Amino acid sequence: MADYVEGKHPIIEAFRAGVPIERVLMADNLKRDGLVSDMLRKAKAAGVSVETVRRSDLDARSERGSHQGVMAQVAPFAYVNLQDVVNVALQQAQERDGRALVIILDHITDAGNLGAILRSAEVVGASGVILPNKRSARVNAATYKSSAGAVSRIPIAQVANVKQTCERLKEDGFWIAGASEKAPDAIWDANMKGKMVLVMGNEGEGLARLTQEACDFLVALPQVGQVGSLNVAQAATACMFEWLRQNLQSG
Repeated sequence: MADYVEGKHPIIEAFRAGVPIERVLMADNLKRDGLVSDMLRKAKAAGVSVETVRRSDLDARSERGSHQGVMAQVAPFAYVNLQDVVNVALQQAQERDGRALVIILDHITDAGNLGAILRSAEVVGASGVILPNKRSARVNAATYKSSAGAVSRIPIAQVANVKQTCERLKEDGFWIAGASEKAPDAIWDANMKGKMVLVMGNEGEGLARLTQEACDFLVALPQVGQVGSLNVAQAATACMFEWLRQNLQSG
């Protein structure tokens, strides 16, 4: 299924964010204004074709009914396979005194959260991010925007089974740490040094039972406030930086 950006402002922002747009679809009765002119300039500069279609065609494609007479089709994202992520991680472990980090997202459903996690993963030098291929957010225009370009700089793989993926990574010498509010130990009391896999759970339900069983240990972020907990992107960022802190400190 094609992914579309709808509306004048969102399309202009998509061009600015480097979203790989394949083509722009513009209604045949669209009135030209400053925003449309800006969008057309950006499309021309990026070498993106602009096709004139009937407004009813846009209505049929629109998911939110907010296209304003223009939609941009985003190119499908090129996921890598699991072995590609493993190869990058093992190579980085050789180059970085044995440290490498792989992130597994256990059915994260919000594309914006996915992008924010990718941004943090790239910043700390993670080797790759792994997603389930069903019931999970996928890389789309919102992901490109919230990742601030990290989508293009870090390998992202899709897998059929998270538990089996954890077992596969264990065979290559990785320790599996699952982030859970119910964990008995704070993450800074756990050993996060070396080749680690950090598993983050779904926004509402956390880690699935089978995923927890595949983890070597669980870790939590301590809290003293009353709000409840961080969202998954914030929590993932804090956990990733604790991994980085421990490994830089030990180096």
